[in-house]
Amino acid sequence: MVGAGRAVKERVVLITGAGQRLGAATAARLMDEGIHVLVHVRSSVDAAKQLIEDATQRNGEVRGTIVQGDLTVDAEVDALIASVKAHPLVKANGLFGLVHNASFYSQAAFEEVTLETFRSLNRLHMEAPFVLTQSLLTDVEQGGGSVVAIVDTSWGRAWEGLAHYTASKAGLRQLMLNLAGELAGRVRVNCLAPGAIMAAEWEAEHFASVLEKVPLGRSGAADDIASGVHFLLTNGTITGNVLHVDGGWTLNE
Repeated sequence: MVGAGRAVKERVVLITGAGQRLGAATAARLMDEGIHVLVHVRSSVDAAKQLIEDATQRNGEVRGTIVQGDLTVDAEVDALIASVKAHPLVKANGLFGLVHNASFYSQAAFEEVTLETFRSLNRLHMEAPFVLTQSLLTDVEQGGGSVVAIVDTSWGRAWEGLAHYTASKAGLRQLMLNLAGELAGRVRVNCLAPGAIMAAEWEAEHFASVLEKVPLGRSGAADDIASGVHFLLTNGTITGNVLHVDGGWTLNE
């Protein structure tokens, strides 16, 4: 891990789906820690620009670069990889982190989910992380870095109307855990599983029912996820771990 001792200002982290919500909170946290973040978005360019501008005002220097691409389209994934590899800081220092955060979450009855929707989620949650990790592996090695995937607490549970989502997230979890073993000694690989953090409008009732089972009795915040990702990126001993940031919800399994 030739880059493990790099100065913070030389560290570069790519976060997919970083324009909004949990990805944006994580990007902001890492920029505030002095890390240069490659803020990947599909279409949230304006939000990403504001995110970087806000961080620049807080820190007095630019610590972010927008990289764009649709992770369900092979050609755009290839272009994203080329863009990341061509970034001057990546060429000089490699990648300190690769964070697989991009996701799409919607509810639908199993009978109504189209095969294309299912395939699209598999491309987003499994194929893109596979290709990005494989293609950027040497850059992560150069940077003494690690890989973190945002998975889901749905593992081992049945969720109404979410078979298409939970299946692809379970695949991502298993891919990362397998890579943690296969790539041991080269790069660390971990997962973070958020609990009840940010509810979509359509799941308010379900979100409330989940909170009733959370030992802490409250939801978490996006900053909690950001702190967890920062911890996994910077703790050089942890690999093959699924960090549950869920208020103790897993105690009820």
